[in-house]
Amino acid sequence: MSTARRREGLLLAAPALLFLLALLAFPLLYNLVTSVLDVDLAGLLGEGTPFVGAENYRAAVSEAEFWSAVGLTVVFTVSSLVLQFGIGFALALLFARPFPLNGLLRSLMLVAWLLPPVVSGSLFRWMLDADAGAYNAILRSLGLEALTNAWLTDTGTALAGVIFANVWIGVPFNMILLLVGLTSLDRDLYSSAALDGASAWQRFRYLTVPLMRPVAAAVLLLGLIYTFKAFDLIFVMTGGGPVDATRVLPLLAYERFFEFFRFGEGAAITVLLLVIPLVVSLWYVRQLGKETDR
Repeated sequence: MSTARRREGLLLAAPALLFLLALLAFPLLYNLVTSVLDVDLAGLLGEGTPFVGAENYRAAVSEAEFWSAVGLTVVFTVSSLVLQFGIGFALALLFARPFPLNGLLRSLMLVAWLLPPVVSGSLFRWMLDADAGAYNAILRSLGLEALTNAWLTDTGTALAGVIFANVWIGVPFNMILLLVGLTSLDRDLYSSAALDGASAWQRFRYLTVPLMRPVAAAVLLLGLIYTFKAFDLIFVMTGGGPVDATRVLPLLAYERFFEFFRFGEGAAITVLLLVIPLVVSLWYVRQLGKETDR
């Protein structure tokens, strides 16, 4: 490639690069710097922000609240991923077959994913309300009043409530990506397997599952990144309560930032929040490179 062509390419890419630097790289770098400084409200008002090194990280990981938030984040993320992927894959298999109103139903399902999380959170907060909620009203109308509950204010069910809402949001996203993968598979392989006497279950097990593995890995990776940092949905539904029963890592960082004004520790928690998705992403890229080299 000539020097002129290279310069032209850089010039055309310059707006996108500036956008990434301004809105992604700079905030990330600023957060990293803040995480090693003693930044509080007084420091922001001009009284100085001394360098403390890893002290903010040590303070964060030494608190019981941090490890409680880590556990809740893992439960929330794993439960959401398993249910979103399982239901999404089943729906993708259904919509991969032609039937009347296929396109209409598929489009309607995307509404759950297209709605902003704040709207979805408000909707589910109303549906799961103890007194005026639609879910309890349905149970009462069926004569199952004994099963009604204060779903989002009960420490035993609040996390399940936000997981339920997050699954409802994530299923269409999983379904549409997996459906694209299913429709791109070579149908001749299935015809040949059927001619050889393979049953529907055998075709699914020995053809669909192996062929869909790269797509499934990408869907799970994206789901992990989106779910691990979930904030707005949980904040709207429970605010991290009741009694910190839904206080995941992003809400803990928010609390340190905007309730206790411990900005350095809050920044350290957000850096730690990046570690797991980053490690999984690097592992996925490495595995993808190995698959490509084969």
